[in-house]
Amino acid sequence: MRDQSAATNFINIGERTNVTGSLKFRKLIEFGDYAAALAVARSQVENGAQILDVNMDEGLLDSEQAMVTFLNLIASEPDIARVPIMIDSSKWSVIEAGLKCVQGKAIVNSISLKEGEEASLPAPAS
Repeated sequence: MRDQSAATNFINIGERTNVTGSLKFRKLIEFGDYAAALAVARSQVENGAQILDVNMDEGLLDSEQAMVTFLNLIASEPDIARVPIMIDSSKWSVIEAGLKCVQGKAIVNSISLKEGEEASLPAPAS
């Protein structure tokens, strides 16, 4: 009898909604073609992605605004919004903006500790 635990523990993460990992997606976001960017997310889900990794960390983008715009569009599409979102950013402001848009549970990815733990913690509210 074959052990199925390894097969059932596998999670397929859609990485094509990441401006640092997909040149096509980055160009769509840079040019404000969010409808085509949404089609990329839909394709990822239709092809088996169980989680969507969304990253807007690109120097020429307003990363917070891009994250909010894209995640709000995802939230309006039930066939895409049914999968969890992985907010992938090294910037607290982008993570926080993204978390405010996601319905249900989200995963936070890419917290960097290269400058130390204190530098990575959000600043206290004043």
